Amino acid sequence: MTHIRSNAGAPREPDLPPYQVVLAETDWRSLQTAFGSGEDLPKILTQLLEPDPKVQVTTLWELGELVGHQNTTYEATAPAVMYVAGILTHPAAMTRRPYRDVPIRATLLGWLASTLHDASDEIVARNEEHFAGFLTHDTTVAAFRDLRPMLYRAVAPFLHDSHEDVREAAAIAALLLAEHPALTRHHAHLAVHAGRILDTSSNDPNRRVAWRALEAWGHNPPGPEPLSEEAEDRGPHSDGRGDLEPPF
Repeated sequence: MTHIRSNAGAPREPDLPPYQVVLAETDWRSLQTAFGSGEDLPKILTQLLEPDPKVQVTTLWELGELVGHQNTTYEATAPAVMYVAGILTHPAAMTRRPYRDVPIRATLLGWLASTLHDASDEIVARNEEHFAGFLTHDTTVAAFRDLRPMLYRAVAPFLHDSHEDVREAAAIAALLLAEHPALTRHHAHLAVHAGRILDTSSNDPNRRVAWRALEAWGHNPPGPEPLSEEAEDRGPHSDGRGDLEPPF
């Protein structure tokens, strides 16, 4: 895998805390999930490091239900996302999924992209239409969005991964993260990745993210917007359960 080098003199995104630190220093019991407090999250997050891919995939679906149920951002969402981003380099992320022969790393990145979409500019703008000052009042979403530069630094190295599924999932996550104003300098090279997804991917939700990014950045993406007539809540990997539950 080739790692991206920052341009000389360019500001560098902040480092993500090690996943062990996130796990140990977060007061999970005090954080809200979709179904109560996050007291069970340390055990659930640790299961993502199990060598059994069925355990990893089932655990990731369970995690999504707790911190992303009904496309909602909860208090526990931010540290859970930081943990998942932090284990992308862990050997457990290279476990291969049976039958699909895809590294679990691709599934982790897809989960990150789906969770990021729920707090994306598109979704925030939609909420602003119904609730004026949405980000001002919903500090949970605002705080989560503030993490995007840090999360980008964890995701960006996988834009050049040797596995196509990992590259595409990383690109979708990166495109969503790059909506943050501090990441504007990455738009030029991310546009290349977005164009490649439009040219080669058969995943329409992913193609839609790529198309919308190019349009927002002043490019002229080809053809009509993918899923434009049925795009309501159709983020990347939006069928979640179909990707994360058996059959594996």
